[in-house]
Parts: sequence; structure tokens; C-alpha cells
Amino acid sequence: MIASVHGEVLSVGLDTAVVEVGGVGLAVQATPATLAGLRVGSSARLATSLLVREDALTLFGFADADEREVFETVQTVTGIGPRLALAMLAVHTPDGLRRAVADEDLAALQRVPGVGRKSAQRIVLELKDRLGAPARPSGTVASAAPDDRRGQVVEALTGLGWPERAAVAAVEQVLDGSTDPVGAAEVSGVLRAALRTLGGARG
Repeated sequence: MIASVHGEVLSVGLDTAVVEVGGVGLAVQATPATLAGLRVGSSARLATSLLVREDALTLFGFADADEREVFETVQTVTGIGPRLALAMLAVHTPDGLRRAVADEDLAALQRVPGVGRKSAQRIVLELKDRLGAPARPSGTVASAAPDDRRGQVVEALTGLGWPERAAVAAVEQVLDGSTDPVGAAEVSGVLRAALRTLGGARG
């Protein structure tokens, strides 16, 4: 198993980055939030999970080992494959998934494209004792200033291929309409919400 890759980022797309390792460019599929943290020409280290099939080898990349562990664990649920597992991490952080499962929050799980009510119930049933407890926030959550958040998320979205005008509109909609002060304080939270907004607009 390829547990991690470390090298220069050659390209970043909507769902895949190419990282050069030992002169070989490895295509790594990842969530939008992970891809948004990569910069072409810069060095990156990603925790990875290798999917081996008869007709293909697919490498999935993650910001850290915890995200990879959650990705692999959710695939033990009946009917959950790597694509859907990655989609779950595109919508929720690892702790967000743990919290949704622990609280039996079916609505939160159904925000993932491809997860219906029955799938959400199965996820809760099969993962209740396997994902572990979510970390509970303690003290003040560090956050970026509003203008910093806007700029960082817009830059990430345009880097993923969205037009700047659409990116700005989505970020404004998220920040102006947020009822979650903690989620809105975190750049990754704003990015995930903006991607959901853009995805709905595209559909």
C-alpha cells in the first residue's frame, strides 16, 4: 500500500492533483478542500489510500491520516464505495461525520450527494461504534477575519476552475446566510458550503 506521497505539485484539477514523486507524476484524487490547499510548483505531502482493481489502480489523497482512516472506515458500510466515501469527506470534515453518526443526524448525512434516508440509516447503524467520538471544541475557535476568509475561499474556488464572479457570489451567500458561527469562522467550512452552493447552481 502507498501510505503517503511527497513531492512537487505539477497540476491541480477539479478532483485530481498530479504530484511528482521520484520523477513519476502520480494522479491523486482528493476532496475540493484538500485540493484547494495545493499549489502548482510547491511541495506537498498527502496521506494516501490505494484502490487496486483488475483494470485500474486509483490513488486517493488526504490532508492527514485521520481523514484517510475515516475514508477507509466508511467504505465498510454496505453500498459505500470510494467515490461516495470521498463525497462524504467533501461535504463533512472527519469530525463532522463522527458527530453526524454519533447524533444520528440523518439530515446531515443526506446532504452528501448520493446518500438517501435508507443509506443514512445504514451508515449510522454500521458505523455507530467504529468511527470513534468526535472531538469536542474547547475554548475559543481560531478563525480568519471575514475579508481573509472571502479572499482565501474565492482563490481556492477559482483555482478549482470556477469563474471568479460565481465564486464571489457563492462565498457571499454562505457568509451572509450562515447560522453556524463556528463553521463560518473556518475557511474549510466556508469552502465546503460554497461548493455545495455552486454544485446546486450547476445542477
